[in-house]
Amino acid sequence: MSEFKQTFNSSLGKKLIMALTGLFLCTFLIVHLGGNLLLFSNDEGYGFNLYANFLTHFPPIEVVAYLLYLCILVHALYALILTIKNRKARPIRYTDVNKSKASWSSKNMGLLGSILFLFIVIHMSDFWYSYKFSHKVGFKEYRTDLATNKTTSVDYVPSSPDFEKSVTTENNFEVIRVKDLHARVASSFSNLLYVIFYVIAMGTLSFHMLHGFQSSFRTLGWVHRKYTPIVTFIGTWLFAVIIPIGFAAMPVVYYIESLR
Repeated sequence: MSEFKQTFNSSLGKKLIMALTGLFLCTFLIVHLGGNLLLFSNDEGYGFNLYANFLTHFPPIEVVAYLLYLCILVHALYALILTIKNRKARPIRYTDVNKSKASWSSKNMGLLGSILFLFIVIHMSDFWYSYKFSHKVGFKEYRTDLATNKTTSVDYVPSSPDFEKSVTTENNFEVIRVKDLHARVASSFSNLLYVIFYVIAMGTLSFHMLHGFQSSFRTLGWVHRKYTPIVTFIGTWLFAVIIPIGFAAMPVVYYIESLR
């Protein structure tokens, strides 16, 4: 067996892979939140629906997306392997476990990760799979008056089952017909149980990132007296506070809107 294989089959190698995949997933969270903030635009889903279409039809983005799915699976698999290995190595729990200086989140990364993985499966099934492979997502037609830049929208029923998107100009109007993922989001977020589960998952994400982001840098050996406080600040405020709150606000706002 080569030294390369020995390295990545070791516990340290698995932790390195988890650190690298974890940091890649961190960058995805920033981009994903940025795109999802379009849900707060008061434009009847225009910006968000065009964003969703771009993500699923621009080849470089699709390549990155499948790399993302692979990273999620590898990250989850290696976390499971390391958790099982650690428990086998220490079958008897320490009696002074409660006196440990380790944080609650670091002690429960397996539980937090399991909840997040369940959330990802449900979330992708409800949105990504429905958008790509089912007929549960309808279509919207947006007409923009090129003279006034005012946009109106109506539901659209395509004549072909293979229809995805069209952009035309008709009588000084730009006409865009696209899948209406925004309506799917609004429908899902009108379900109180789904909203509660979503918010709990974002709370889980917060605790997971509180330990995971900083742990990734330590695993990679990127520890320095000057820069570690910056990593801690980013991991705490950006990934454990701002991003989870940003995601959690979406279902809450849409649920409140559905009650009006």
